[in-house]
Amino acid sequence: MAELVLVDTQKVSLSINPVDAKGNPAPVEGISWAVSDATILGLVVSDDQKSAVVSALGPLGVSQVSVSADVTIGDGVDTLAGTLDVTVVAGKASSLGITVGTPSEQ
Repeated sequence: MAELVLVDTQKVSLSINPVDAKGNPAPVEGISWAVSDATILGLVVSDDQKSAVVSALGPLGVSQVSVSADVTIGDGVDTLAGTLDVTVVAGKASSLGITVGTPSEQ
């Protein structure tokens, strides 16, 4: 399974390139994209469904992007699927706060 690390302010384009056993371009239909945790990653799929843009939404964590397609053109369904683990990590600090403890006697 493939892995990707995104900073919480980044987005990335993903695309599929279906090929047959000999590496030749192969047709697919019924392409479907999804993310396992929509609070961590946003997903915008292109009109032709062969690509998508994944955006880190802010919360840190791991979400999985999955894509599936029917490799049998015409009658019947033979599904091929792929997955990508995406870990969202914090970017560089943009502010510095001070946490105040509980006052006590000296």
